[in-house]
Amino acid sequence: MEISSLQNSRVKGWAQLQDKKHRDQQHKYVVEGIHLVQEALSFGADIECVAYDKDRGIPAELPDQGRHVEWIAVTEGIIAKVCQASTPQPVFAVVRKEAGSLDRLFENPSKPVIVLDGLQDPGNVGTIIRSADASGAGGVLLGTGCADVYNPKTLRSTMGSLFHLPVIEGNLEELLPQARSRGARLVTTSLEGKASAFEYDFTGSCWMVIGSEGSGVSPAVSALVDDAVIIPMPGKAESLNAAMAATVLLFEALRQRLQR
Repeated sequence: MEISSLQNSRVKGWAQLQDKKHRDQQHKYVVEGIHLVQEALSFGADIECVAYDKDRGIPAELPDQGRHVEWIAVTEGIIAKVCQASTPQPVFAVVRKEAGSLDRLFENPSKPVIVLDGLQDPGNVGTIIRSADASGAGGVLLGTGCADVYNPKTLRSTMGSLFHLPVIEGNLEELLPQARSRGARLVTTSLEGKASAFEYDFTGSCWMVIGSEGSGVSPAVSALVDDAVIIPMPGKAESLNAAMAATVLLFEALRQRLQR
């Protein structure tokens, strides 16, 4: 199939996916570029279609798993209209959102879950998803008020990790008590924390709560947390950003799992 007109109804619908409102209404999002499309195809994302530059053809890097996906040749102008990157790549995919369930975060209770409370920076959210993936975490839970995981900036920051592990969105005040009732311990970082992050036991079912860049964990969520730890910082820096703090905890938990 080929589409050349910028006025085509499908093109208009794809372009609307730059806005969260339309992503929510259509239950779809766009992934841009060869790498992210490759990851979406390889790891079984629910892809509606893949659009590629008709003058350059289907990129050779894309796998055979896309045989059952609709492939559409489009113009460079259409790619520029749909994608946000300043230098659009020759391919994008339209992906259907998948319904998330808390059950997915309990598929392997020995692996930690990272919980994000009000993180508004897309780069931080995407980086934490990537760190969770790299450290073998059980998944990521994003609370209300976080940056949209399907924001193009967030997606780029994940480097494809979004497709490798469960990433669930929901109301933390509802979901965290459910997690605790199923045996999860909730721990967060705090400058007032009594235990060092390097002495705390992160094994077992442990959910790590990371607060927003500006104000930390909200009072309502803080009231649900079991423990607070401090990340030792013997240098002169006053603090770590959210993504750095989350990464420290995730890899300390990995170190402990590997030693068992």
